[in-house]
This record gives sequence, C-alpha cells and structure tokens, in this order.
Amino acid sequence: MPTFKNLSLPNEVLENLNSLGYSVPTPIQEATIPLIREGEDIIAQAKTGSGKTLAFSLPLILKLDEKEQSPQALIIAPTRELCEQIAGEIQKLARYKSDVKVVTLYGGTSLTKQVASLEKGADILVGTPGRLLDHFSRETIQLEKIKTLILDEADRMLDMGFADDILKLVSNLPKQRQSLLFSATYPEKIDRLTSTILKNPIEINLQSSETKADIEEFVYRVDDKDKALLTTLKHFQPSLAILFCNTKAKTVEVSDWLNEKGFDVATLNGDLEQYERQEMLLQFANGSLPLLVATDLAARGLDIEGVDLVINYDTPMKEEIYTHRIGRTGRADKSGLAVTLCDEYGLRKLSEIKPNLKVDAIDTLKPNKNFYMQGEVGTLCIDGGKKKKVRAGDILGTLCKDIGIDNKHIGKINIYATHSYVAIDKSVIKKAFNGLKNGKIKGKRLRVWWL
Repeated sequence: MPTFKNLSLPNEVLENLNSLGYSVPTPIQEATIPLIREGEDIIAQAKTGSGKTLAFSLPLILKLDEKEQSPQALIIAPTRELCEQIAGEIQKLARYKSDVKVVTLYGGTSLTKQVASLEKGADILVGTPGRLLDHFSRETIQLEKIKTLILDEADRMLDMGFADDILKLVSNLPKQRQSLLFSATYPEKIDRLTSTILKNPIEINLQSSETKADIEEFVYRVDDKDKALLTTLKHFQPSLAILFCNTKAKTVEVSDWLNEKGFDVATLNGDLEQYERQEMLLQFANGSLPLLVATDLAARGLDIEGVDLVINYDTPMKEEIYTHRIGRTGRADKSGLAVTLCDEYGLRKLSEIKPNLKVDAIDTLKPNKNFYMQGEVGTLCIDGGKKKKVRAGDILGTLCKDIGIDNKHIGKINIYATHSYVAIDKSVIKKAFNGLKNGKIKGKRLRVWWL
C-alpha cells in the first residue's frame, strides 16, 4: 500500500500530515503530487471527495519562496464555500512553515476588508472569478509574480458562465508559470480553457478507475411533494441530511414548512450574507441544525462528514448536477442514500438525464410518525477568535473548569478570525451560556450569544 513517504516528501511535511490524520494518499494525490512537484501542467479529473485539494495544495506550499513579497499562486474556484475550504486546508497543510499567508477573495463580503488583508501581504490568493477580476481592475491585487495557477472545479465554473472572466484574469498572468486544472467532470466546452491556459498538459483521469461511491439511489413518483418529503425523512431517519431545491425561494418555503413540522433546519442560498452562510453550515456540520435545505450552491465544494441522506426535492436539470448533489453523501468510503422526489414533469426530466433509475411509488415506504430531525446540541457564538488569540483549549478550559460543564457535553469548537463557535448539549447549554456571559476567557470578558 502506498504511503506519503513513498512520494519523497520532506520529514516536516510527513510529520504534519501524520498529525492531521493523513497516512495513505488517495489515487489522485498519488498520481498528481509527483508531477506537480516536477513543474508539469496537468488536467486532473476525479470524483468529488477524492482529495483534490490536498493534491494541489501540498506541492504548492513546498514551492513557495519565503523571500517573495508578492502573491505567488492564484487559485480560482466557483463558490465562496469552496474558497474557504481550500484556504482552510492550505493553512492546515502549511502549519510546519512560518507565516504562509492565504487571502480569500469572493463576493458577498466587504471589498474594503479584503483590500486591508491584501495590504498585509499574501502568498496565495484564493478567489471566485468575478471578485478576483474586480480586484484586478482596481489594482488591489498584483499578478505579475504568479508562478502557479490552479483552476478547481473547472466544470462548475463553466456552468456558472465564468469562462470569459477566467480568460481575462489568465491573460494578465506571467506566461512562464505552472497551470493545473482539476475537475470532477470534463464537458466538451472545457477545451476552450485548457487549450488557452495550459501548455502540453498531462491528462489524468481517475473517474473510470476509482471505486464507485457506495450510494443507493431511489426515485419516487409523488403527487404531493411536501407530504412525500415527510414520508421520506421519517422512513429513512437520517442523522444528517441535505435537501436540494432549484431556486432560492423554494429553499425558504421548504425550510419554513419543515420548521413548522418540528424539524431543525439550516437554509443555504445565494441571498444570505457570507457570515450567515458560514453560521448555517457550521450549525449543520456540528449537528445543531441536522437538515440542510440548499440550492446547488451547496452541491460543490462542501465536504461535510456524516451526511447519510441526500434528497432531490426538485429534479436537477443536468446529469452533472445530479451527480454532484448525490456526491454529498457516500464520502470517505462510507455508504449513503440518495432520494429523488418526482412529479410527472420531474419524471420526464429525470428520464432524460438518468434513464436507468428505477421508479417506485412513495407508498412503499413505511414512515415512523414519531421521528423528527432535531439537534441534540445548540451553538454558542463568542466575540473573540484568532485575532484575540482565543484557542479551542481556552474555551474548553473555561467551560469545564470554571463553569463545570462535563467534557462529554461539549461538541465541535470552531475558531475563526474574529469569532468562535462551540456546540453544547442542549441539556446544559443554558448553564454554559450564563457561565460564559458572566465569566472570562483568558482573563477577558467576551460577549456571547446563542445562535
């Protein structure tokens, strides 16, 4: 069995990978890391959840010049969530190095704050095409020293109409650079990008050789979608589930309806501010809101552990969208379930994109009327993060030693630049809230509120 040691990586990299729980490279990592380190341009196609982010991040970190003051790498991705995920992974992988600066640039957040971050310096820029182009036109990012260009989820960016923006950005990059394109699918129109951006790329396609994700797919013919949705949830009884709608308005409508029925629901769509999206995803991932209702915004770039059911409330319009939606479950070698609820129009559409799926009647399911998806934990937000040097251990210490909360009642702790979040068992969350509100963390009194 191959290990990261076989990839001739420095000892400090291997030690950091081991501390992060990475011992065996995935097929895409094993295939691409040596080629990227050799400076080759590559086109890599592999399924979602296959480890593409580590595959390009690890060699990128290795080649950074610590003396260089300008950005050395540009990573372009389709969504804010994927940008944050990539940046977070890079920061973890770069822990062994001193002062690797990653700046994320995407819409929906203050451009002024982003400019302030850029003025402090950046080694790696991670952004969406539109916001990157905006910064470039304002001359707030410098691209003349970029040595590595990475396009992640290139197929999704084409679907979203970003091709021209990407080409404008790339036309202003140095011609002498390394270019890497990663994608889950490879539509014909992607050739326009590859022929313009890459030089003699090595193509790696692991889609056919990878083990198919263990996802059981069901399609149900329905007349009343809302009633069918309840039947589905109460039959399969998931612990964590994502429900996809085609429009923002529908996500709100379905979320409100599920809330009325006693389900704890997070909603994710493009109308939310960035901090709202972050908090929704955080509460979903930590189990406070175990049912996520989302547009296809969430079909890419999200890697939430433990999602055991995906429901297509609305039928996806393309096969690629169907594939990426159901790919949110059955990750990391675990099994998953995918259910599509179809009226007559939906059945016609689904038969065009997935003609081999068997269709069943919804009344074949046996719902448990007493089942509801309700979070066993709640989430507290603390007005202090990395900038105030707040660490997870500080919060844990205050909760356990000062307030008297048993460690077993404390869930995930997430630390961001200005805020921290902690999941607390609902049986003791009021005690935790009052204790944090009236107490101190690292000798400081910090504001706290209950999400």
